[in-house]
Amino acid sequence: MRSLFGLRDWIVWPLCAVLLGLAPLFFSGSFALALLSQMGIAIVACLSFNLLFGQGGMLSFGHAVYAGLGGFVAMHALNMFSAGAGWLPVSLVPLCGGLGGLAFALVFAYPSTRRAGSSFAMITLGLGELVYALTTLLPGFFGGEAGIAGNRVNGHTVWGLSFGPAIELYYLLALYTLVCALLMYLFTRMPLGQLLQAVRDNPQRVASIGYDPQRVRYLAMLLAGFFAGVSGGMAALHFEIVNAEAVGSARSAAYLVFTVLGGTASFTGPVLGGVLMVLCTVLLSAWTKAWLLYLGLGFVLVVVYAPGGLAGVLAQQLRLARSGRLLPLLPWYGALAASALVALWGVALAIEMLYHQQLHAASGSAVTFLGLALDTATRGSWFTALGLLLAGGLPCVWVYPRCAARYAQAHAAAGLDAQPGLARGVW
Repeated sequence: MRSLFGLRDWIVWPLCAVLLGLAPLFFSGSFALALLSQMGIAIVACLSFNLLFGQGGMLSFGHAVYAGLGGFVAMHALNMFSAGAGWLPVSLVPLCGGLGGLAFALVFAYPSTRRAGSSFAMITLGLGELVYALTTLLPGFFGGEAGIAGNRVNGHTVWGLSFGPAIELYYLLALYTLVCALLMYLFTRMPLGQLLQAVRDNPQRVASIGYDPQRVRYLAMLLAGFFAGVSGGMAALHFEIVNAEAVGSARSAAYLVFTVLGGTASFTGPVLGGVLMVLCTVLLSAWTKAWLLYLGLGFVLVVVYAPGGLAGVLAQQLRLARSGRLLPLLPWYGALAASALVALWGVALAIEMLYHQQLHAASGSAVTFLGLALDTATRGSWFTALGLLLAGGLPCVWVYPRCAARYAQAHAAAGLDAQPGLARGVW
């Protein structure tokens, strides 16, 4: 059996710990610390989802059930122990969420894993909708429309840490993020993790050598449910409230979309996806009302042109750099990026003006976007958007096939897989 830890792992994981420890020195504001904490929560959730999808080939449309129910269990535990029903440090509340996610996975994973493929996806979708419907029928547990709120400062403290200050909470969530990510990484290198990948690729052959594919998938769902519950407990501590949205289909879809954007074929892909999830849902959504439209367009482009996600694209560029064939491609990359950005700027201007016409027409026709003052009532603004689209789109149409041809030639000369974004075997 191969070693669980290689030489590169002994370098990378301590480096990750150092980066997490030093991050508050560079991002010291309360808003920045809140963003970093939310990134840790999203990273754990996306990694747990990828245990099913990337490692096991199980497309789940209800993964938010385990994260959300884990959050509810964690919040009830926090309120119960804060009221004096027992003693539990606030720092262990996310583990209560993990145990809650595991408990529900013990029940829900059995009917889900009896089927694979599209049947598995439909079962998880049905279970997700069932749990979401129960949020209005069981107000004692789910708190109705308002949800369940708590106060982490009222919990029991250890070593004088109340986790009320943002910096204390950040370091707690960073520790959970690092430990959970490390444990899930070790799972991918353990025999059970390798067996799960074999079940994904050829379940008939796995069954022929004496292993039950359904049992392997069931154990994987238990593990994924536990870590999803931990992320839900982390979110309960951070936001101090859990509501029905935490188990909704929109949250499950977000885990799927951002994990695919980051890349499902490598361990670092869901990490990038978790970071993107926070940047889009917090920053991009505050910047523009059309952020879901941009997200959908980006998702389609990644699936079509970079099936390995962002991690796959970065991995291919690193491989080209090691072979010495990246440098000649950089001018073509620059030309393609510049033309594409100009074209996308024109598309974004048109989208923002359309959104302003439909949603904010009562406030006037003037709109400002990316430093440009536009007026939806004048033709000049629309011609500006069209001009930017043509100015970037026409060169992009000319540059893209030539860039793609040179990209394929560089891959062939270096003996690499010609598929863009494929990240198999990447840390």
